[in-house]
Amino acid sequence: MTYNVYLSALLMAATCCSLLLVYLCFKRRDLPIAVSYGLGMLAGSFYSFGYAFEIVSTSLEHIRWLRVEYIGIPFGTVLWFIMVLQYTGRQSWVRPRNIALMMIVPLITFTAHNTNEWHHLFYTSITMNETEGFPLVTLIKGPLYKLHVLYSYSFFIIGMFYLLQMLFRAVRGMKKQIVLMIIGSWGPFGFTLIYLSDAIYMPIDISPFGFLFSGVFYMWGIYQFNMLRIAPLALQRVFESMEEAVIILDTDNCLTSFNRSAKGIVGGLNYRNTGQPAAQVFSGYPLLLKMMAQGHDSASRIQLAGPDGNFYNVHLSFVRNKHLKIVGKMLLLRDVTEAVHAEERLRDNARQLSELNMFKDRMFSVVAHDIRDPLAVLVNLMELLEEEIQDGSGDHDEEILHEMGQQIRNTFGLVEVLLDWFRSQREGMIFDPVTRDLAYTVRANLRLLQQRSDTKQIHIISEIPEESYIYADKEMLDLIIRNLLSNAIKFSYRGGSIRLKAERRDRHMVIAVSDTGGGISPEQAGTLLQDDYRISSSGTSGERGVGLGLTLCREFVQLNGGELWFDSVPSKGSTFYFSLPLPPEAELAPAGTQHGEGLSQ
Repeated sequence: MTYNVYLSALLMAATCCSLLLVYLCFKRRDLPIAVSYGLGMLAGSFYSFGYAFEIVSTSLEHIRWLRVEYIGIPFGTVLWFIMVLQYTGRQSWVRPRNIALMMIVPLITFTAHNTNEWHHLFYTSITMNETEGFPLVTLIKGPLYKLHVLYSYSFFIIGMFYLLQMLFRAVRGMKKQIVLMIIGSWGPFGFTLIYLSDAIYMPIDISPFGFLFSGVFYMWGIYQFNMLRIAPLALQRVFESMEEAVIILDTDNCLTSFNRSAKGIVGGLNYRNTGQPAAQVFSGYPLLLKMMAQGHDSASRIQLAGPDGNFYNVHLSFVRNKHLKIVGKMLLLRDVTEAVHAEERLRDNARQLSELNMFKDRMFSVVAHDIRDPLAVLVNLMELLEEEIQDGSGDHDEEILHEMGQQIRNTFGLVEVLLDWFRSQREGMIFDPVTRDLAYTVRANLRLLQQRSDTKQIHIISEIPEESYIYADKEMLDLIIRNLLSNAIKFSYRGGSIRLKAERRDRHMVIAVSDTGGGISPEQAGTLLQDDYRISSSGTSGERGVGLGLTLCREFVQLNGGELWFDSVPSKGSTFYFSLPLPPEAELAPAGTQHGEGLSQ
C-alpha cells in the first residue's frame, strides 16, 4: 500500500475536523463571526475532501473530484477575511455591497476552473505523473490561477495585519486567543505558500493538510478559551441591543470596545477609535474621563454635553480574570434624564405646596388683621349700649345702634371682599394690576377705620389730589393702605393726627403716611422691615397685633413693582413711604410735581 492512501485517510480526518468546527459554528449561528467562520471551514472541508479522492484516483476521469475542491477553494479566503473583520472590531465594514465586491474574483475563479477546457486560462495543461508510484496530476498554472493566488494572499496579508494590530493592543487576557487565531490562520495559507514556492520538493499539494493544522488550533481556542463566545463583538446582537451604553478600556486606559448606545452618547465615537487612549477619544467629556480615572469601583450621576445635556448614572467596574487580576475597566451609562426631570418636578411641586401652605397662613393672617379692628369697634359699641341700658338713660341708644349697624355693614363688606380674594388666590398668588384712583381708594379705606380713629380722637387728613392714578392690584393696594393707616392709628397718641400725601417721581407715585406717635426706636428701626421681624408692639392704648402687617405690606408693594421704607424721629412720630408704578398710558405724559414740599424722606 503506497503512502497516498494514508495521506487520503489523513485528509478525510481533516475533513471531519473541519465539519466538526462547522457544527460548532452552526450551534452559535446567531453570532455573525460564527457564521463567517463556519462557512470558511465548510469551504476548507470541500477542499480536503476533494483532494483526498484526487490522490487515490488512477486516471484523469477519476480526477473529476478536483472540481469538488473548487466549490470551496475560491471562496475560503474571502470568508476568512470577513471573519477577521468581525473578530477585530470592524463589523461595520461587513456590508452586502462590500461582500459582493469581494466575491467578484472568487466567482471568476470558480467559473474559469469549471470551463477551463474551453479557454485553458486557468490551467494551460493537465497531465498525469506516476513518478511517486501512484498517479498524480501535474498542473501548469495559467493567468487566471495566478490572479486567484495574488487575490487570496492580498486578503491574507491585510487580515494578518489587523490581527497583529489587535494583538499588540489587546489586554493580556485576550492575547492567547488572538495568538491561536493567528497560528490557526497560517495553516492553509502557510502550507499553500510552501507548495507554490517550490522551496521544498513537494510531489503532492500539501495545502489541504493546512486545514488539519488549523483545525487543531481552532479547536483548542474554542474549548480552552471559548473563542467563538468571548471574541470581540461575538455577542454583538446582545451587546448592541443594550439600552445602556457600555465602554470597555484596557489597563492602559485605551479604548477596547463599545456598543451602539455608547456611539449615540459620545459624539464622533467610531471603531477607528479602538486602541486609542481614553484621554484622546473622550477629550470633550471631562466628567467621563474623571470617572475613568477612578482607582476603585464607583458610581455617580453626571450630566453630559452642557447644561441642556442628558443625565446619566455612570457605574465604573473593574474586569478581572480568573486569578482576580485586573485586566480592564468597564463603564456602564444609563440614561436617567426622565427620572431626573421627574425628581425636579416633584421638588417643584413640593416647593409649590410649601409656598401655598405659607400663603394660606398669610391669608388667614390678612383676614384676622383686617377684621380685628372692626370687630373691636363693635365690641366697644356693644359695651356702650349695655352701659346705656344699665343707666336707663337711653339718650344715645339710637345713635349707638345706627353706628353699630353701619359698622356691621362695613365689616360684612370687608369680609366679603377678603373671602372673594382668598378664593381667587387658592392656586397661588395671582397678580392682577389695574389702573386705580389713589384718592378714592384712600377715602374708601378711611371709612372702614373711621370709628377706630374717632375713638382715639385722631384726625386723619388726606392731601392726595383727585385723579392721582396708580397701576396696582386692587386688593393688595387696599391691604397696604389699611395696614399702614391701622398702624398709624395704633401708635398715635389720643388727639393726634395722621397725614397722607402723594407725589409723582419719574414713573412712580410715592405715597407717605405720617403719624404723631412716639416714633420707632433705633433698635427696632434696624430690623423692622426684615423677613424674620414678626414681633408685635403694643399701641398707645394697649392695642395688640399679629406682627405681620408691615411684612405683608412690603411683599405686596414689591409685587406691584414698588418699594417700602420709613423715616422716624423718636417722640415725634413716623412716616412710612411706599411707591407704586404709574399706569402705562400715564408714563408718557408730562411729569407733575417733582419732590413737592409736602413730601420728604
